Amino acid sequence: MNDRIIIFDTTLRDGEQAPGASMTIDEKLRIAHQLARLNVDVIEAGFPISSPAQFEAVRRIAEEVQGPVICALARAREEDIRAAAEALAPGKRVRIHTFIATSDIHIDAKFGDVRFGRTLAEKRQTILRLTEEAVRLARTFTDDVEFSAEDAGRTDVGYLAEVVHTAIAAGATTINLPDTTGYCVPDEYAAMFRSVIERVQPPPHIIFSAHCHDDLGLAVANSLAAVRAGVRQIECTINGIGERAGNAALEEVVMALKVRNERFGGLKVGIVTQHLTETSRMVSLATGFPVPPNKAIVGRNAFSHEAGIHQHGVLRRRDTYEIMRAEDVGQQPEQIRLGRHSGRHGLFSRLEKLGIHVPEDRREEIYRRFLALADLKKEIYDEDLRRLVEAKTDGNPTAPYQLMEMHVATGTHRAPEAEVQLYHRSTHTLRVERASGDGPVDAIYKAIDRAVGRTHELVSYALRSVTEGADAVGEVTVLLNFNGACFRGVAQHTDVLRASAEAYLEAINHLEQFRTDHENLSFVRDGILQSFDGATA
Repeated sequence: MNDRIIIFDTTLRDGEQAPGASMTIDEKLRIAHQLARLNVDVIEAGFPISSPAQFEAVRRIAEEVQGPVICALARAREEDIRAAAEALAPGKRVRIHTFIATSDIHIDAKFGDVRFGRTLAEKRQTILRLTEEAVRLARTFTDDVEFSAEDAGRTDVGYLAEVVHTAIAAGATTINLPDTTGYCVPDEYAAMFRSVIERVQPPPHIIFSAHCHDDLGLAVANSLAAVRAGVRQIECTINGIGERAGNAALEEVVMALKVRNERFGGLKVGIVTQHLTETSRMVSLATGFPVPPNKAIVGRNAFSHEAGIHQHGVLRRRDTYEIMRAEDVGQQPEQIRLGRHSGRHGLFSRLEKLGIHVPEDRREEIYRRFLALADLKKEIYDEDLRRLVEAKTDGNPTAPYQLMEMHVATGTHRAPEAEVQLYHRSTHTLRVERASGDGPVDAIYKAIDRAVGRTHELVSYALRSVTEGADAVGEVTVLLNFNGACFRGVAQHTDVLRASAEAYLEAINHLEQFRTDHENLSFVRDGILQSFDGATA
C-alpha cells in the first residue's frame, strides 16, 4: 500500500453535516453510485445510530452500490457499533469506523462525569478501555475497522500514541488522526503523524489516515503534508462541504497529487478524474450549495481566460496558463451556444459532450422543455442544460396545494398587490385570494397564506442566479418554521416572482405533510394507549 493513496469520501456523512446540506435517501443513493463511477476507494455512507433515515441510507448503499468499500460511522459505544454493523449487513465490502475524543479539551467537555474518572489521568485510562472494547466489538463484524482519535490535532502526542497502540492491538486496520477543528498548520500536522508512527512502530499493514477541516483554509494543505509524513489515506468531500468551513476538497487533493506527482514520490490515485466536475455539480444540486465560479478544479471559471494577455498565451499554447487540461477533470474548454433555433441534434450532441445521457424515452420531453426555456432566454448555457435534465417534471402529485394562477401588480406610487389561485387537493376546491404587501414577494406570500387558511413563519428567503445572462434562471430557497422544525422549499424559473411563489408553496406542502403524518401518528399512539387502558381497567 505504500505506492498509492486511498481516497475515503465522506460527502454523505461529514459533508451532509453542513447546515442545510441534508439529502434524501434517494439523493444519497444517486451520489453514492456516482462516487463509485468516480472510483473512490471508500464511501462513508452515514452515521446509522443517529436516525432511521441515516440507517436506511447506509443499508441501501451497502446493498446496491458495488465497487468501493462502504463504511459506517459509530461512536465508541456498543449500541452505535451494532447499529452500524446491522446497516452494513447487506454489503460485501464493508468497514466500521469508530471514534472517541482524545484531546484534553474534548475529554473535559465530554467525559466530565465522575463515572469516567475523577482526574484527567483516570479519564484517559477510561478512554483507552473504551477504545479497546469498541474496536474489538467492531472486529467481530468485519475485518476492516477504522479508528479515529477525535481532535487528534490538539491531543498530547504521547497520550495519542498510547491510544493508537491500544486501537491497533485491539484489531484496528486504519488509524485516522483528524484535525477535527481545523487548528493545525501543515508542518505540525505532518510532525504529529511522524511522531506517532515513530513511537508506535505499527505493523506494515496499518494504514494511517488524514481527516482535515478547513477552518483556517488549510484542509487540503494539511492533507498533502500528512501524505509526505507517511499517511496513505485521505478523507475528503466533494466540493469540500462539511461541518463549519468544511473538509478537504476531494477534487483539489486528487489533482494536486496528480499534477505534482513527482513531489509525492509517484504515489498513485485511482480516481477517474474526468467525472470530477459532473460529481461536483450533482452534489451541488442535491445540497443546494452553489459551486463558486472561482472554485479550483470544478468552478465555472477554473479554465476561463478574460485578460487579453492570457487569451493570447492560451491560444498559442494552453500550458502557458493552464497546469492541467479542462477535459481531464470533466470541464469543457469550448462553448457551444444554444438557443431557440437549435435543433435536436445540437441539443443532444451538447448533452453528450457534458457527459449527460438522456434515455430515448425522455428525449422528446427534454426537447420540448428545452424549446420552452429557449423562448424565455436568449441563450442556453451548460448549467441550464444540466438543470433542465435534473429538474422535476410533474411536481408532487400528492402535494396538498397546487398553484394554478398568479398575478402581481406593482408600481412607483402603489403598494404591490398579488392574486393567487390555489387548488386544494383534499377538498378538490379552488381558492382565489388577494393581498398587498411591503413588496411583491411579501404580497404573494400573504395571498398564499390566505388561500391556505393560516399564516406561516418565514425564517429565511434566498435568491440566487444559477445560470448566466441577463435572462438567467433564478433559484429561490425559503425556510419556514413550525414548532421549532424547519421546512425547505426550492424553485427555479426565469421569473423570480413565480419561483418565489413555488418555493414558498413547496415548503408549505412539506410542512402540511409533516403535520398530517404527526397527527396520524398521535391518533394511532392514542388509540394504542386507550386499548391498553381498557385492557387493564
